[in-house]
Amino acid sequence: MVSLNPMLPLVFLLLTTFYHLGEGREPHTFLVGGSDQGWKIPESSDKTLNHWAESQRFRVGDSLEFDYDIKKDSVLNVTKENYEKCITEKPSEKYTEKPTIVKLNVSGPHYFISGTPGNCDKGEKMIVVVQSPNHPPTPKPIPATAPQTPSKPPTSLAPAPANNTAVGLVAGSGIVWAFVAVIGLNWA
Repeated sequence: MVSLNPMLPLVFLLLTTFYHLGEGREPHTFLVGGSDQGWKIPESSDKTLNHWAESQRFRVGDSLEFDYDIKKDSVLNVTKENYEKCITEKPSEKYTEKPTIVKLNVSGPHYFISGTPGNCDKGEKMIVVVQSPNHPPTPKPIPATAPQTPSKPPTSLAPAPANNTAVGLVAGSGIVWAFVAVIGLNWA
């Protein structure tokens, strides 16, 4: 029987742990919209630039590459208020050269709109939320709704418990202990 190095399971465990923590990820350049000429008026309401941005994980040090026709468009970095109202006057930054690469040096939301009049109102705008290296992303707040007044006393909608809920605990514990035993045997 061939014996494995007793340190192999420990090394595997450490590597997978650090991989999942995402520590040490190199800065990444994201092509806005996910394709060439991605900075444009969306073709449909379910494929907006914000849909694309929400599917990405931006971190401090990453960059955005905006690809567009510089003769017809530009990119403006604006305040939240100017983003919401599509105001193109007095942007924080105005980008008109190709390639337009914006380095994300600060965590938090960044607001971008098109510099072409009318394009922002048609959906050519995007919010990018940049994660701090020290703080994980926070979930989006759920909008508050007005409580409904019940016409009769509320009834319990909780499902009945399973006949034997301890089975899941025992099986889960068994898997953990089996893993510990394998590591222990390899070290012995």
